[in-house]
Amino acid sequence: MKTSVTTISLIALFVAITGCAEMKQTGRDIGHATKEATTDIGHATRDATKAVGHASRDAAKSVKEDLSQD
Repeated sequence: MKTSVTTISLIALFVAITGCAEMKQTGRDIGHATKEATTDIGHATRDATKAVGHASRDAAKSVKEDLSQD
């Protein structure tokens, strides 16, 4: 009787440890994917903001040059 309880306990412990490891790996995978996605979004936002800023600067220079020529 004691042997069967010990065996069942060991099997339950093994299943619990294995399940926890899989959940931990899934969490890591989700975390890495989220990090990559937010990094990509941040870089795209930075690039778009830079492009708008440069276009605004160039437009302002163009208007200033047009006004100074008149």
